[in-house]
Amino acid sequence: MDFTVFDLLMDVGMMSVLLIIGTFMRRHFEWFRNLLIPAPITAGLLALLLGPEVLGWLPFSGALGDYSTLLIAVVFASMPYSMNFASNDASKAKNMWGFSTSMFLGQWGIFMLLGLLVFAPVFDTPEWFGMMLPVGFVGGFGTAAAVGGAFGDMGADAAMSLGFTSATVGTLAAIIGGIIFANWGIRTGRTSALPEKLPWELRSGQIEDEAKQPSIGKATTNPSSIEPLALHAGFIAVTVMFAYIGQQIIGHFFPAVSVPLFALAFVVGIGGKVFLHVIKRPKYLDQQTVKSISGASTDFLIAFGIASIKPDAVASYLVPLAILFVLGIAYCCLFFFVIAPMFFGDQWLERGIFGWGWATAAVATGIALLKIVDPDLKSGTMNEYGIAYVGYAPIEIGMNILAPIAVIAGLTWGIGGIATAVAVGIIVFAAMRGWFPDRTGKRPGKGKRTGTSAAAG
Repeated sequence: MDFTVFDLLMDVGMMSVLLIIGTFMRRHFEWFRNLLIPAPITAGLLALLLGPEVLGWLPFSGALGDYSTLLIAVVFASMPYSMNFASNDASKAKNMWGFSTSMFLGQWGIFMLLGLLVFAPVFDTPEWFGMMLPVGFVGGFGTAAAVGGAFGDMGADAAMSLGFTSATVGTLAAIIGGIIFANWGIRTGRTSALPEKLPWELRSGQIEDEAKQPSIGKATTNPSSIEPLALHAGFIAVTVMFAYIGQQIIGHFFPAVSVPLFALAFVVGIGGKVFLHVIKRPKYLDQQTVKSISGASTDFLIAFGIASIKPDAVASYLVPLAILFVLGIAYCCLFFFVIAPMFFGDQWLERGIFGWGWATAAVATGIALLKIVDPDLKSGTMNEYGIAYVGYAPIEIGMNILAPIAVIAGLTWGIGGIATAVAVGIIVFAAMRGWFPDRTGKRPGKGKRTGTSAAAG
């Protein structure tokens, strides 16, 4: 039977019901509040259980996997319109940049090489198998959709399921491990802030006080001309459309070349932002509104992505997947317990637990965990990350785009080796340049710590 717009309505409608149920469960069930389970993950797991892959109670169409490919293109198309490349003082965040970049590139490089050196010869897995760890952990659901879609185009249908499984496991590891580490840090006096529990708004996921409810964006047009939300959504839709047209043109003239849709969407988005500057309308689109659209797309992306997991594909890789996840968690623990104290000295707990959250799941998860040990965000962790992200973002985006292309082109050894070498090089460079704090806990150029958090001990 042909796919129709009413199939789309049913798929989105049923998933929306599950998202609402996930929100309700986070609000009313203590277990979900304590573990900070995001509603999209709950919705996706329910859709997987109740959908055609398991019980077959919900009549989802066969297009669940295709939604992820389109939604990640929306997310990448939105990036250029919502990013701010201004920098205030990079020197304040060089340690955060070094820690973040070495962790990110190391996770990609080391596990790509492990996939080639260990998993392929021992378990007869594809060359890209090791890549599924960083795809799901430091990459997250968005990268899982992007890479899974790119590999799916070349016939590796299991990649999407493995990527979303990795992202789901990574998120659960982030939350459970992060809460354990945060409680350990508080009990052992490694932070001066000793909150008994997180704020209700963060635990329940609902902001009930109207005075605290933030705006999701500003209107840049008068509704008498066009509704602002329609303008922003339309601009992003046009960006994805041109990216799709470009993909079709490339495929027509170069059949052997496969360029992921999300990568072209990002490139077209940059062109769109340049165009707005050329016509002297740089604020034609409101950044916060674009971020809201991108965030909504991400929520549906996570839900549809988990729902599209093929249990049979995951089961066929069960043993190597379990080993991969254990090694991935061990890698993240290494950066939390060893590398974070090296980079941050007596201020390592707050920054380390934030790093743990996004190394295994997402920046939003890292912020949620950070608020356990630093509820008022006085440690300066977020300010440093914001400044460091200016130099880190091109590396993150570039790796997410280039890694699948390199693997498709047969350059897995090259990109894995380069990423690993650069990660190690950053740590060695930081040590040689005196970035690491001395034995007294002082960071270079900093005075003694005052009250934002306790000594590492």
